[in-house]
Amino acid sequence: MPQNSPRPDDTRTGSVALAPEPEPGMQTPAPASTYTGSMRVSGIDTPAPRPTHGHDGTPHVLTPSAIVGIAVLGLATFFAITTELMPVGLLSTMSEDLGVTESRMGVVITVYALAVALLALPLTWVTARVPRKAVLVATLGGYTASNLIVALAPNFETVCVGRVVGGVAHALFFSVASAYATRIVPPRLAGRAIAFVYSGSSLGFVLGVPLATAVGDHLGWRSAVFAVAVASAVLAVVALAFLPAVRGESSPHLGSVAAWARSGLLAVVVADLLLFAGHYVVYTYVGPYLMTAGLGDDAVAPALLVLGVTGIVGLLTAGAFVDRAPRQTLIAAVAVMALALAALPLVHGSLVGTFVVAGLWVAANGTTGTLFMAAAIRTGGVSPDIAGALVNAGSNVGIAAGAALGAQVFGTAGLGLGALPFVAAVVVGASLVVVVLGRRGFPVSGHTQSTLSTSSLRTITSSVSVVTASIATVQAARTGSVPTGPAVRGGRRSS
Repeated sequence: MPQNSPRPDDTRTGSVALAPEPEPGMQTPAPASTYTGSMRVSGIDTPAPRPTHGHDGTPHVLTPSAIVGIAVLGLATFFAITTELMPVGLLSTMSEDLGVTESRMGVVITVYALAVALLALPLTWVTARVPRKAVLVATLGGYTASNLIVALAPNFETVCVGRVVGGVAHALFFSVASAYATRIVPPRLAGRAIAFVYSGSSLGFVLGVPLATAVGDHLGWRSAVFAVAVASAVLAVVALAFLPAVRGESSPHLGSVAAWARSGLLAVVVADLLLFAGHYVVYTYVGPYLMTAGLGDDAVAPALLVLGVTGIVGLLTAGAFVDRAPRQTLIAAVAVMALALAALPLVHGSLVGTFVVAGLWVAANGTTGTLFMAAAIRTGGVSPDIAGALVNAGSNVGIAAGAALGAQVFGTAGLGLGALPFVAAVVVGASLVVVVLGRRGFPVSGHTQSTLSTSSLRTITSSVSVVTASIATVQAARTGSVPTGPAVRGGRRSS
């Protein structure tokens, strides 16, 4: 067990340790602060609803307010990731409208990610004692402001300012959301709560970007960004009204770099960073890349949606195996990513071949978010919000580095788009090496939280319903009274 890791039966609010769920047919004693008696909630035994919280504020039952709170958090992560990655699908349109090259336009991904990477840990630490609800609502307000600035920006420089504002909000959001989820449900359901919240994140990646691209194609990129701004503002009001109140931590556990290395947390963060870097070398420019493979200018949004479906397959795969075989699943996923990226240039002359290989790449990537977050929490030694901040920072260092590296390769004479997958495969391969060698961070069988419950397919798939319910709003924007105009997309580039 890692040093300073809580006991397996620790159920303190904000603790890293999540009380393990009993195996089927086994009985486990109730914590000292609880009581006997149980009820069934969605097939799960929970204590009978007499007192609703322990002496430390930890809930004993899955209350209606907790269910609503988790749904709000899941939907918030969907719009958070959509805000972050919208420029990927709108890159060509934005670059032509703002009069900059596509390679330079990729900087809007980089500046956002840099803001997150630099500020995630310090902002999480500074605000750790502030009530969680106030912090989370403030981050949603930050996403709203960011998207409004970008939607109304007269030039490229103002777009970058708006993206930095979004990066500041993003720096806090994910660390707060992960801790929030664990503290509004019974301790043994904390893993399922994390799965629900982070499935919203994955669905933002696989559905939010294609939907935003589709709206941008029909109404223009500014309308797509403005629609997400409005949705973020509405969600901030909903969160203010319905999220359960949660106290800040009186003494957040930060640990040290040496402690992170001993527990394996550092290996998790480094591997996550490298994987995101390799992925975004290509994904930042996936629209232009698909065009050079023979895709029509007006077919990028449907193509991203098709790839998004493969990402959902990966997400469900992660949910099925994150408890039973987390190390093996992650090694397989990262290896498939590296091989698929290396194979992309070999099939670039065939649009069908490119889609098949790209689908394998995106499906494998869809498993990694849940697996890395579960691995980080299982290492122990830091509180959940700090673990979330470290993974968040590492991911965004990778995004910034990958987008910047992709811009350099893309803009270098004699290389261009065709070289991006080879470079990406090398970086993802480095991530694979860290995962294979980092047995402490990626063990075959788990740490203290060996049964962290992120494997509930019902929980993960139910989040699909929460997110897709919001699609009606986007569809209304496409068919409503908003003035329409022809989609503007840059011409094809040769590789």
